[in-house]
Amino acid sequence: MREEEIRLYVEIMKSEGLSSLRVREKDYEIELGMGGRAGDIPLYIPREAESPKIAEKKEAVKGNKVTSPIVGVFYTSPSMDSEPFVKVGDRVKKGQVLCIIEAMKLMNEITSEFDGRVEGIHAKNGDVVEYGTLLFSIGEDDE
Repeated sequence: MREEEIRLYVEIMKSEGLSSLRVREKDYEIELGMGGRAGDIPLYIPREAESPKIAEKKEAVKGNKVTSPIVGVFYTSPSMDSEPFVKVGDRVKKGQVLCIIEAMKLMNEITSEFDGRVEGIHAKNGDVVEYGTLLFSIGEDDE
């Protein structure tokens, strides 16, 4: 976890009027609390330890990788009753919308930087993702 990600969580807390926030991910848990003197933010972050399984999964991904540019909530479609932007096996073009990441009540469209075929979708609808989280793998298009 990077300092800018922690700062984003703090900004979310301020904008939502929260006094505390806890985020749990596979490899870490962060708990933030506002209190004490103005500007004091107690912070606890356990050391991150990447498990061998996660490292193996990262190496096994083939093709071009699309990663999250921000911290937020990952959505595969524009609304709950809409079809997903893309599915595994779909052909995509550079600039095509792949997903939305909601951050601080803003919906950010994430687009493909590559032409090709979607080989994998590595986040689940509704997951909280952080900067650098692998979202999609885009392989070479056969045609």
